[in-house]
Amino acid sequence: MRERFPGIGDEWARFDGPAGTQMVESAIDAMADFMRSGDNANSGGHFAASSACTGLQADARRCVGTLLGADPDGIVFGANMTTLNFALTRALARDWSSGDEIVGTRLDHDANVTPWRLAAADRRAVVRLAEFDVATGRLDPAAVTELIGPRTQWVAITGASNALGTIPDLGPVIDAAHAAGARVLVDGVHLVPHVRVDVTALGCDAFLTSPYKWYGPHAGVLWLAPDLRDALTPYKVRPAPDTAPGRWETGTPAYEEIVGIRAAAAFLLEVGVDQIGRREAALFRPLLDELLDMDHVTVHGPRDHDARTPTVCFSVAGHSPDDVAAYLAVRGVAVWSGNYYAVETMDALDLGDGAIRAGISCYTTEHGVARLLDGLRELAP
Repeated sequence: MRERFPGIGDEWARFDGPAGTQMVESAIDAMADFMRSGDNANSGGHFAASSACTGLQADARRCVGTLLGADPDGIVFGANMTTLNFALTRALARDWSSGDEIVGTRLDHDANVTPWRLAAADRRAVVRLAEFDVATGRLDPAAVTELIGPRTQWVAITGASNALGTIPDLGPVIDAAHAAGARVLVDGVHLVPHVRVDVTALGCDAFLTSPYKWYGPHAGVLWLAPDLRDALTPYKVRPAPDTAPGRWETGTPAYEEIVGIRAAAAFLLEVGVDQIGRREAALFRPLLDELLDMDHVTVHGPRDHDARTPTVCFSVAGHSPDDVAAYLAVRGVAVWSGNYYAVETMDALDLGDGAIRAGISCYTTEHGVARLLDGLRELAP
């Protein structure tokens, strides 16, 4: 599929996908075509270009809804996942009171931790974070469910760790939360590019994802359950729609991005996320196994291939993460160093300087994996 990604024609071995993938050509072309078409207007008018914008939004919601296994009326487009979560938690906090509780995890990206903490602080509510097993990188569902109580309002949990690749077992957590009268938000940012998602079957109440992690433009998507869309009161300007999903989309929509989101979702539906996942897993297996065999490399998180994405976090003895990333960059290999905003995860692992992260994307090659591994072997003492 590499020929569908113009941005990877520069001979780099790209393992930076967990922070943002290259855009698929169909999304690039769709955005350019839209901006040349004369349809770049605004919705709600009585002329052709405005009608085109309205139709674009509706069609994009249907396409993304199909990708996520969710009804399209709950699909909200926004600037990014973080902005959408701040908007959601701010609206939710209107109904919280002192002593109410939010349950999260230390496996989560900070965009699914700090928005809850700030909203809770405004209402004197409490946020409790479940611990994960630092030796295995796994999150026992019981570690989350034991924190759920009669005052729990929401459980915020990752669908897959952006740092370690861990995919938690969400079913028991969602069941326990609902049994206690609480709601569940799933951060699906790192999950959607690698695993086919069915939000309806999952049974969560809110779901977040980022199209730029699945070959689209920089933007965010929120899905809300039907009974929440109009029951909650988001912060918005008075002329904005009073019904969902428009009431959650503050300001003028970024129509050119929505065009790109639709095209990226169509790409995943066309190729099949399951097929992409199988190909990624086949490339990831030798990468992880070779890293585990290197005496100077320490893998953080799962050391097996079950219930995980093709993302690995590791350290190299005698070298800082930044130095390793810079060394590999000189050799045309792109990886990330630092904490990747997984602040709680890195603190739990006692990795003050962070670590190296390498992730497989649909355009990763065997040759690229070999280049990454060769570069790391050169750093052996």
